[in-house]
Amino acid sequence: MTPALEFKGVVKFYGRRPALAGLDLAVPRSSIFGLVGSNGAGKTTAMAVAVGLLQTAGGSVSVLGEGAFSPARHAGRVSLLPQDSRLPLHARAEDLLLFYGRLQGLDDIALRDAVENALDWVHLQDRRRSAVRTLSHGMMRRLTIAQAFLGNPELVLLDEPLSGLDPREAERIRRLLRRRREGQTVVISSHNLHEIEVLCDHAAFIEHGRLVRQDTIDSITGRGHRVAYALQPGPLPMAALQAALPDAQWEAAPDGSRLTVIYRGAPERVPEINRTVVGVLLANGMGLLEIRRGSDLESQYLAAVS
Repeated sequence: MTPALEFKGVVKFYGRRPALAGLDLAVPRSSIFGLVGSNGAGKTTAMAVAVGLLQTAGGSVSVLGEGAFSPARHAGRVSLLPQDSRLPLHARAEDLLLFYGRLQGLDDIALRDAVENALDWVHLQDRRRSAVRTLSHGMMRRLTIAQAFLGNPELVLLDEPLSGLDPREAERIRRLLRRRREGQTVVISSHNLHEIEVLCDHAAFIEHGRLVRQDTIDSITGRGHRVAYALQPGPLPMAALQAALPDAQWEAAPDGSRLTVIYRGAPERVPEINRTVVGVLLANGMGLLEIRRGSDLESQYLAAVS
């Protein structure tokens, strides 16, 4: 299937400094795709290039399989929420959404329905006539996210959508993003790797304007083929484990405090793996402290860019 967004050898300079240095990236359709990288890695620049806000010095970008972004061709089908987006403080929430919906090309009937759905989606129905200046930071962020999804664009780009939110607001927005329209592609740039791991099904690591690694979250973290066990230190019953799971590979800490099983097959094998490994460990008197599928995204990112 043609990617929803594709970069091939894209180069962008700010003065003499390369912001994108031959970026190659393909965002699968219908995915929630995470862009991960340090400050200055090129995440925000890549989003701006994707929607035609910045010109490049080389390479190509294809949006929805139709070449470079075109206002005529992609109107209403692509949206961007910039990291530092600001709303006019005097405007009212509903009026702003009506204005942005018209910019998305919605007709009057569709516009009213879209705004009603958006206000309900982000739980701001009771603040529809409130001026922006009276909204909390979390409410403003929800309003900007509602704007980005008006008209159900096929491709939505969100730059640090959860930046500065308290834990309750952040979780509320995560729930909103999980309820996106089926088939919609969402690209999320964030420094918060836990946020990417929880929200996204694909991710890419970008450093110095280049792609370092791209894959599914399950593949990057190993959730589909690795299970790690934290144990009270002691002699591990490796012979019994190997006999119980002869097709598995094992990694073990010298003091027996950590054991990882690497197995072949589908992720659906996890319950079977756990039953077998935990049974052997407990039968041999091992103290089991924690079970985790794979590793966390942060450790994989640091390993990839170090």
